[in-house]
Amino acid sequence: MNYEETLAYIHSVQWRGSKPGLSRTRELLYKLGDPQKRLRFVHVAGTNGKGSASACLSSVLRASGYKTGLFTSPYVLRFNERMQIDGEQIPDGELCELTEKIRPIAESMEDKPTEFEMITALGMVYFAAHRCDIVVLEVGLGGELDSTNVIDTPEAAVIMKIGLDHTRELGGTIPLIAAAKAGVIKPGGDVIVYGGNDGEEPVFEKTCREKGARLHKTDFSALTIKEQTLAGAVFDFGEHKDVFLPMAGTYQPYNAAAAITALDVLREKGWHISEESLKRGLASVYWPGRFEVLGKNPTFILDGAHNPNGAEAAAASIRGYFGGDVVFLMSVMADKDLSNMIPQYAPLAKRFIAVKASNPRAMGAEELAGRLSETGVPAEARSTIEEGVKAAIEAAGKNGVVCALGTLYFSGDVRAAAERYYMNKKEATT
Repeated sequence: MNYEETLAYIHSVQWRGSKPGLSRTRELLYKLGDPQKRLRFVHVAGTNGKGSASACLSSVLRASGYKTGLFTSPYVLRFNERMQIDGEQIPDGELCELTEKIRPIAESMEDKPTEFEMITALGMVYFAAHRCDIVVLEVGLGGELDSTNVIDTPEAAVIMKIGLDHTRELGGTIPLIAAAKAGVIKPGGDVIVYGGNDGEEPVFEKTCREKGARLHKTDFSALTIKEQTLAGAVFDFGEHKDVFLPMAGTYQPYNAAAAITALDVLREKGWHISEESLKRGLASVYWPGRFEVLGKNPTFILDGAHNPNGAEAAAASIRGYFGGDVVFLMSVMADKDLSNMIPQYAPLAKRFIAVKASNPRAMGAEELAGRLSETGVPAEARSTIEEGVKAAIEAAGKNGVVCALGTLYFSGDVRAAAERYYMNKKEATT
């Protein structure tokens, strides 16, 4: 198979009707020689911030001299982003070869693996083949029944901020969702939690007692943000002074603090992570699509906020940097809690532009515009993302602000359209 055929095959794997559980992933990995048993992991779960924390962790571990794998989802521009080693995405040819290797084994199984289970197996084989020292492994959904949870006790399990998302699969309360996330806690392990929600702490404490695991809580009282601009933040966190993080978003120092807490735990366990490599690693973090500045005049922000917690964080950043009067370019998945997202944005909005991401689960642009117009803020639908980007930029004006958010699934198309606009604008002035 060539690259296009490989992706078509991966995405064609049937998932509807499959029952939750780890049996398929375990069977597939067993038939592949259990590559995950030759690896060590930092396992990262949570509703919001797990991608940013994973990026921080992997960057510092790389800076510390470790061959570091990174497994994340979803991707922004190319599928290959989902599995990286030392910041380099899996090459197209190797992705094709590994898929060819796994395909006949997967197809021979009576209970065939889902798409994400296939991708998990691909990552494990890839990281083991390259003898990674450590893999930062981001959970796909939940924790307990997520296919990444086939691993043994990791070097550290990190549970980032929890919110009400995927409630159909995980439950409709914080304690129920916390219980699903707590599934990544393994016997004798070290667990780092972001915390902050009533109802989650007792769940994590109880699970750690039952598993003989050690619980480490991120101490945000030790976090002092000294400077924060669209270029990033400078902060102190406990004994770590003047840390620079080149990520916009007022929430990012908090994600970094949780990652630093995990890195301190790793250091206590014998991993060689100097203060210099910690600072150098954090200073070189790149994580696209999270309050990322794509252009100026107008300022164009791309953010992955896709649930009420994410909306709250994005809105806080917008207020902090711009105050308000923002043109929002939005697309959301149809199953998201839009009623608790829209009120976060409406007080800050000059106008809403609705589009539909290239995903079968995405809400139609007209339906989304109708929901947004209920706030009293002008809202309009555009038939393509390209048209939506152009309309948003025109509505904002040269000195305005555009914020594109609602789902990571339209990030690649938004980025491409925005880059074309700013490139054409630059060429027109030279």
